[in-house]
Amino acid sequence: MVALRVSQALHLWQRVCLAQILDDRPDLSLRQMAVLLIVYLEAPPHTVRGLAARLGVTKPVITRALDSLGDMGLLERHRDPADRRNVLVARTVEGALHVERLGDTIRKSAEELPW
Repeated sequence: MVALRVSQALHLWQRVCLAQILDDRPDLSLRQMAVLLIVYLEAPPHTVRGLAARLGVTKPVITRALDSLGDMGLLERHRDPADRRNVLVARTVEGALHVERLGDTIRKSAEELPW
């Protein structure tokens, strides 16, 4: 575990945010980023209902985030064949690459900080 002082954690977050803005990748809201990371870092299945409960928001809020992430090619949605009422959220190759690049950006930003 890495122990950071508050100022170090904030500087790291600042560097990561700035790197995201300066990169050619799409800017994501915090909600979109949270949804993306839940889907890519936690075991599936992921549903609209489950994501809404996890983030403490309504299903329409998740739907809007998924619409944007889907337009960017970072996630896909499909009806659950076992229960057509459920919408499953699926990973994409483009989304996996985006998350991997984000991890690289975080690691690089941490290495550049004068700890």
